[in-house]
Amino acid sequence: MIINADLHIHSRFSSATSNKMNIQNLALVAPLKGIDIIATGDCLHPEWIEEIKRCNKLDEGTFEFEGTRFILNTEIEAQKRVHHLLYFPSISTVEDFKERIKHKSKNLETDGRPNIDMSGEELAQISKDLDVLIGPAHAFTPYTAMYAYFNSLSECYGNLAKYVSFVELGLSADTYFADKIKELHKLTFLTNSDCHSPHPARIAREFNRFQVNDATYNEIKKAILRINGNKTVLNVGIPPQEGKYHESACRACYTHYTLEEAQLKRWKCSCGKRIKKGVKDRISERAEFAEPEHPDHRPLYLHLIPLTEIITKAIGQQNPFTQTVNKRWSELVSHFKSEINVLLEIDIGEIAKFTAPAIAEAIQAFRERKIIVHPGGGGQYGRIELPSDDNIIEIKTRPNSNQTSLIDY
Repeated sequence: MIINADLHIHSRFSSATSNKMNIQNLALVAPLKGIDIIATGDCLHPEWIEEIKRCNKLDEGTFEFEGTRFILNTEIEAQKRVHHLLYFPSISTVEDFKERIKHKSKNLETDGRPNIDMSGEELAQISKDLDVLIGPAHAFTPYTAMYAYFNSLSECYGNLAKYVSFVELGLSADTYFADKIKELHKLTFLTNSDCHSPHPARIAREFNRFQVNDATYNEIKKAILRINGNKTVLNVGIPPQEGKYHESACRACYTHYTLEEAQLKRWKCSCGKRIKKGVKDRISERAEFAEPEHPDHRPLYLHLIPLTEIITKAIGQQNPFTQTVNKRWSELVSHFKSEINVLLEIDIGEIAKFTAPAIAEAIQAFRERKIIVHPGGGGQYGRIELPSDDNIIEIKTRPNSNQTSLIDY
């Protein structure tokens, strides 16, 4: 069977997170986005794990609430501010893990994303001992990422680097960038939303499509490890240009710089503030290949712009969080069953019969890869623009030349 999974979110117990991030709201929005299973995030937090325990337990590592399934996971900030993702096979394993790290953390009981005074290698050793999956979160971002502070997996995880089975790309990178780095060819790529809000502009803005036998932790684990025929068949994410750290830019005035310009200015903007190195430039520094070389196991990568963003531009709104945008989004996904259906599957003629012409035209522009993306940087998200007659670019959407259409996967 084929399932869609968003494997990195946060609960309301993490800092800078919406108080609407609860199991009920996640279970409500996920199917409307086309998502079958969500990683819980923050499962080390005592109040969040109690909320998870109230879900229907399908097996030791899989839970269900109103049709949406959940697997246990958390994000940890370790030494050098590097963030790691961990996936747990059971609640008892979560408890054992907490017991082993509690003396290394001052906020383990109070913050959904705790700070742990341990190295990547130490965390990986405990993970291996307990059969927990571990890998770098948003690996290239200039803050809190592996490649921000290390040049390789082995520098970060030491002798346990071989135990690492996945890397999360983050919003500012995709397969085309990451596969320029040879050491990542052996790893499974994960694309997740890292959302702090259940709003449809945030949750599942990136997700993974897996081939599995069931929507359970064990089956997803096999897909990440690529065993018994289980595997990732599609990575889905926003165009990396939309990520807020894609290009090098001033973190105060958001002026963008090429790598060469930033180096000449010694990473100090004309306004006097610091230039933050972008993901594109960090990967360029680390890359062994000028063009990506995809390993045989690497799935297709599909750039997907959230429907709320497309609606926002189509109807002339300023942001995707207005009541008008939410109403239009709800009407479409309720009628056509999910956001994925609206963006990829439903005949555009049927969509045009149901919604405003401007929205249907904007969805068609997305399908034809004509959405214009103005890159983000310095902590400011990129922005999209609908095409005009004299200003059209094409967003590349696939690593393999044998893909014949946007939804051929």
